[in-house]
Amino acid sequence: MTDPLPLAQALIRRPSVTPADAGALDVAQAALTDLGFTCWRLPFGGDGRSVIDNLFARRGAGAPLFCFGGHTDVVPPGDPGAWRHDPFGAVIEDGWLYGRGACDMKGGVAAMIAGAARFLDQAGPSFTGSLAFLLTGDEEADAVDGTVKVLDWMAAEGHRPDAVLVGEPTSTGSLGDTVKIGRRGSLDAEIIVDGIQGHVAYPDRADNPVHGLAA
Repeated sequence: MTDPLPLAQALIRRPSVTPADAGALDVAQAALTDLGFTCWRLPFGGDGRSVIDNLFARRGAGAPLFCFGGHTDVVPPGDPGAWRHDPFGAVIEDGWLYGRGACDMKGGVAAMIAGAARFLDQAGPSFTGSLAFLLTGDEEADAVDGTVKVLDWMAAEGHRPDAVLVGEPTSTGSLGDTVKIGRRGSLDAEIIVDGIQGHVAYPDRADNPVHGLAA
């Protein structure tokens, strides 16, 4: 369990394109159960939306509670014929792991689980705090029935992390060489630019809104 590569391959071989799970969370749950974590499966959705499967796992009851955050869903692979290898084959070639989710972020999930396994092996009974995993299947799409709702459930159940590490790799020079505090955030906006409809023969009477939008 301290080697992330076999676990990453097992995760990649589950075609968990949002909103499908395809057994990816089962792979993660089996690994965490073997490490002594108690696991909760948390499906959210319905009412016209797909039901999204999520996983929360915790080992220990003491403080501090350190939580790993991530997701097992991936974006569609597009044309499989355009890939060098099967996008869900998890092929290793020349030291590289190929497959949808190898970077974003099944590789990260595998690395976090392997890191937790190593830590627990080294710390032994001296560690009196808790470790947790929040893994969602709804990050690459609407992100409505994933992390946000699991956090609400955690708060209601008394699982309040002291720190959270999101294992998506970021970098400046080489992959994964940087740890960043917080997130950039996101902004949704609606921009309306009005124009005046016209005929190509009389452009002086029209106002193309595209020019205003570009400006």
